[in-house]
Amino acid sequence: MTVCSECAKHGKICYDEPRPKPVFVKSKPTVVMPRVQAKTKLPPVDASVELSEDFGSRIRKGRERLGFSHEELGKRINEKVSLLRKIETSKIAPNDRLAATLEHVLKIKLIVPAKEEKVPQAKIPQRPSRELTLGDLMQQKRKDEKVGESTGRKQS
Repeated sequence: MTVCSECAKHGKICYDEPRPKPVFVKSKPTVVMPRVQAKTKLPPVDASVELSEDFGSRIRKGRERLGFSHEELGKRINEKVSLLRKIETSKIAPNDRLAATLEHVLKIKLIVPAKEEKVPQAKIPQRPSRELTLGDLMQQKRKDEKVGESTGRKQS
């Protein structure tokens, strides 16, 4: 505030230095580029191993054997308790990374060699002689027509 010298006697100077003026710099407009997430390469799926069928009970028994609660196990492997409970009840299957972590921490075996499913062989009946097809009948008709032309008679 600017005052005369008479009025200035009644107050005190609060701000001695002149305030800096704001500096406005012209800048280029910013262009926001969409983020592109890098595709993580998944390891090749090994078809010779699979998750055991009783993975839920194995995990529960291993956890109880070591005396871990769901919360303690979750903290050790950095996973949510709700996920661990769902895995133990076999509502969801753990992915390969989580299965390997659980195997290591609980000292159990979850990934087992894959079972070969026996697919029954389809039996193809063996025919003693070949049956006639439409193609065979057409060829036979053409032969008959050629024979009829050579003899001068028309086949019907």
